[in-house]
Amino acid sequence: MSKEQRAKIDAMLRQPRPEGPRSVEEIRAGFRALMAGMLVPAGIRTRTETLGDRPAVLVEPADDAKARTTAKAGTILYFHGGGFVYGSPETAMSLTGNLVAKTGFRAFSLDYRLAPEHPFPAAIEDTLSAYRALLDSGEDPSAIAFAGDSAGGGLTVTTCLAARDAGLPLPAAIVAFSPGLDATRTGESMDTKADLDPLLTREGMAHTGAMYLAGADPHQPLLSPAILADLTGFPPMLLQAGTNELILDDSTRLAARALDAGVDVILDITADVPHVFQSFTGILDEADQALDRAALFLTQHLS
Repeated sequence: MSKEQRAKIDAMLRQPRPEGPRSVEEIRAGFRALMAGMLVPAGIRTRTETLGDRPAVLVEPADDAKARTTAKAGTILYFHGGGFVYGSPETAMSLTGNLVAKTGFRAFSLDYRLAPEHPFPAAIEDTLSAYRALLDSGEDPSAIAFAGDSAGGGLTVTTCLAARDAGLPLPAAIVAFSPGLDATRTGESMDTKADLDPLLTREGMAHTGAMYLAGADPHQPLLSPAILADLTGFPPMLLQAGTNELILDDSTRLAARALDAGVDVILDITADVPHVFQSFTGILDEADQALDRAALFLTQHLS
């Protein structure tokens, strides 16, 4: 581990921000600026397509002779983070691109609808529609994995719940980076990690959370799967988080529910790193190591 790397990132994320609630436009612009500094691997190519009825960025290994001979049959359906209010396939490209570069699989990064313009359950409707479109195109569910970060990490779980309820076959695996899995915000880490988390605050999460909920009761599985979901029949899951996260207990509690349901689950916790630390690939050693573990998990479970 590099204490210097972790300290530098922590200091950067703690830079002063405007006091009080920010507008949606300010939140979105600030997040784009932050994620613009993340490193995207060179060995990929991208183009925009439509999946379901939403745009999606198709990310593939670069089109050269080596890539064509080593490319593997598998599809990652990626859901970006951003509290259901901000973010895009572009802001998550350091994560999606590295998963593609490290596995040889292709990925679709979905541009699902955002709140407050499109509150719950719009995002889940879009992710389920995208998954259905992959199945309708002839994709074998055993060759599909869901992956995502933060709110998108939560969508990997809730989309599986929605797919199961719709009678669809489930994907082969789930990879969730720092997933948000509890809209009730009742995890102990919401308090015990408040001073350690350099990025998230309870107030900020309440601000964006209210936009997504739009009055909906958070006490339901599609909003708080960490405490309410029945995970029976779920595919193997890899949950990665850091000890300096406000929502760390979202992952620990979901892992416990998975075990109770007889689901294979790996709870992968890294010390002294922030929310979605995997984004800092090429900057933080722990980020590269975590993405290597995620890539290995995917290659082991996609057939």
